[in-house]
Amino acid sequence: MLKKVLLLLAVATAFPAVAQIGGRATYQFLDLVTSTRQAALGGKNITNYDYDPTQAMYNPATINAEMDNQLALNYANYIGDVNYGTATYAYLWDRRTQVLHTGVTYINYGSFDGYDENGNPTDSFSGGEIALSFGYAKNVAFTNFHVGGNAKFISSKLEQYTSFGVALDIGVFYLYEAWDLHITGVARNVGTQITPYENTYEKLPFELVFGLSQTLENIPIRWHFTLENMQQWNIAFANPNRDETDLEGEVTSENIGLIDNAFRHMIFAIEIFPESGFNLRLGYNVRRAEELRIVDQRSFAGLTAGFSIKINKLRLSYAYSRFNSAATTSTFGLNINLQ
Repeated sequence: MLKKVLLLLAVATAFPAVAQIGGRATYQFLDLVTSTRQAALGGKNITNYDYDPTQAMYNPATINAEMDNQLALNYANYIGDVNYGTATYAYLWDRRTQVLHTGVTYINYGSFDGYDENGNPTDSFSGGEIALSFGYAKNVAFTNFHVGGNAKFISSKLEQYTSFGVALDIGVFYLYEAWDLHITGVARNVGTQITPYENTYEKLPFELVFGLSQTLENIPIRWHFTLENMQQWNIAFANPNRDETDLEGEVTSENIGLIDNAFRHMIFAIEIFPESGFNLRLGYNVRRAEELRIVDQRSFAGLTAGFSIKINKLRLSYAYSRFNSAATTSTFGLNINLQ
């Protein structure tokens, strides 16, 4: 039985690890993208400050009055036929822009065939996780700074083992209106397991993310620049499949230098017609591209793209994420204005 659970734990951590530093924390589904918009902009975007309530699930400092009575639903059929999705809603409490935000993230790992220690088949089993969040943000009086926080309650069930945990996201956002420049940072998943799967308490996927974005003057383009996993400088690893062997049989491992490691923290993205009813989005995740590229083959790993279209009070959106030639993900989203 323990072997089955270890297998499921490995699967549960491996999927988010496609674009994350995997195998070092539990509840890694918390690092999955929360919306089609975020997926299309490279997988991690924390700088949008507008109507979209799903932005607040990654950066609570972006909670604002434009999100009032906005309901957002997102769904993705992930790698390995794993299914996950999010639902978010924001409500303007009073005219002083006191906005309350709530969201839920779920993931279903599907069904697994069970085997005992001798390899004999047993009953099938499944796994799933869910996180419920409550967020709030406040403008620092007489400044353009905004601070916000999310409180998250996490439940996980993997086969017969269950775990419960709590976490906080804490964000700071600065808006320079003269340049329409957004500068922000967020500390995500600061928390702990309340109840471990067995006897060992595991770390949560803590992360520091920084971001910049700006709409160009007289050009309908907004650029985004994100620095991910800033809590750890060295996030690169040498891929043994890229080892080179010379004529004398000596093996040379992949050399990852200072500049290469620095770029792996970076995500670049743009939105075309960001404030119109039709919107195009493009992104490039450098670490995803480097970790998943195939030697001597152009796989376009790390590229993302998407669009949204507004029809009355509905906004439909789609995102396509390229991991490599064998793995892609489509994300679908729906924003509903309930006003």
